[in-house]
Amino acid sequence: MTPAINLLKKTNVEFKILQFEHDPNDNDFANEAATKLNLDREKVFKTLLIEVDGQLYVAVSPATKQVDLKAFAKACEGKKAQLAEQLYAQKVTGYLVGGISPFAQKKQLPTLLHESALSFEQVYVSAGKRGVEVAISPTDIKAICKAKIACF
Repeated sequence: MTPAINLLKKTNVEFKILQFEHDPNDNDFANEAATKLNLDREKVFKTLLIEVDGQLYVAVSPATKQVDLKAFAKACEGKKAQLAEQLYAQKVTGYLVGGISPFAQKKQLPTLLHESALSFEQVYVSAGKRGVEVAISPTDIKAICKAKIACF
């Protein structure tokens, strides 16, 4: 079990673990999950670390869309946003890129959940390991991560 799954078990929220064999040559992690698990792509969300004016934030964003960094910075009441470097993201979260979960990171960072998630009963996010996803309610993501809802 990953730290993310262990945390979800402790919170007693409803979730489902979905697993697939990750291809180490595939770096489009969310698309690979959607394809191999036959998921609705609109419901697959990626977890990114974004630096806004020197502070790290977590973005839980639709995998089908690119994050608008200006809109993300504005949602964080900042001016400039950029993706965190991969090695830094791994060090800060304790997860490998492609398996970064919004749950049970080494340090809880301010989290923004894309508003589109709320239009679904459940969405799919990484469970903390490449090849492992969880199906979970976006309202549970919001509560567990103390996430702010935003459009970015």
